[in-house]
Amino acid sequence: VQLQASGGGLVQAGGSLRLSCTVSGRTFSTYGMGWFRQAPGKPREFVAAITWSGDSTYYADSAKGRFTISRENGKNLVYLQMNSLKPEDTAVYYCAARQGGGSYYYTRSYDYWGQGTEVTVSS
Repeated sequence: VQLQASGGGLVQAGGSLRLSCTVSGRTFSTYGMGWFRQAPGKPREFVAAITWSGDSTYYADSAKGRFTISRENGKNLVYLQMNSLKPEDTAVYYCAARQGGGSYYYTRSYDYWGQGTEVTVSS
């Protein structure tokens, strides 16, 4: 399984970006998916997650009300729509896939990771 994140870039505070993650393989629809981010000098942190069916979503407090995770199983894609961006959202954003159980909030619950896409929000 390979994950490819894209859509990062430089944006001004208050702006928007949509990140995409393409997942290879025929079993994408069975994976729970998550987005994490890592700022320089900080640990990787949870941003958002979505179940395999898309019926349930989970968000970090910092993302609630501003970010939306979604997926298109027919296209092997998962998205992270980010609105009202703040300088503190600056980080490398990673998508991840999971087949097993455990909390969606923890990195250890994910089996596969993409390479990351960089988001920079200027003030």
